[in-house]
Amino acid sequence: MDIVIYHNPACGTSRNALDLIRHVGIEPHVIEYLKTPPSRAMVAWLAERTGKPLRDLLREKGTPFVELGLGDPALTDDQLLDAIETHPVLLNRPIVVSPLGVGLCRPSEAVLDLLPADDLKPFAKEDGEVVIDDAGQRVTR
Repeated sequence: MDIVIYHNPACGTSRNALDLIRHVGIEPHVIEYLKTPPSRAMVAWLAERTGKPLRDLLREKGTPFVELGLGDPALTDDQLLDAIETHPVLLNRPIVVSPLGVGLCRPSEAVLDLLPADDLKPFAKEDGEVVIDDAGQRVTR
């Protein structure tokens, strides 16, 4: 299965999603989007494929979101894309692309919706939170 993850190695959620992908036996294409930002067209495509508004892919924490006034609902997608293009840190992460769909994987276990679900092995996040139990079942909270 061909998987792409838009990843920030400094983000625990992103690291956990990447670990889950690898845990099911898939080595994804890892794009460190702060080093290699996706094009405007790709960001627009990713948003479209998630089935959510582009605004839902924006990150507020640790970004210039407030300073740029991006909370203004009157801003167009083109204006939001301008901001993301100038400040890639505004793109929330991790975003995962798989044959099963595209999703912003927050929380990290949301990535399981985009991966094959057969024969899962136990898995815990780096903070110890169990995501897949000893029976191979996804733990929901």
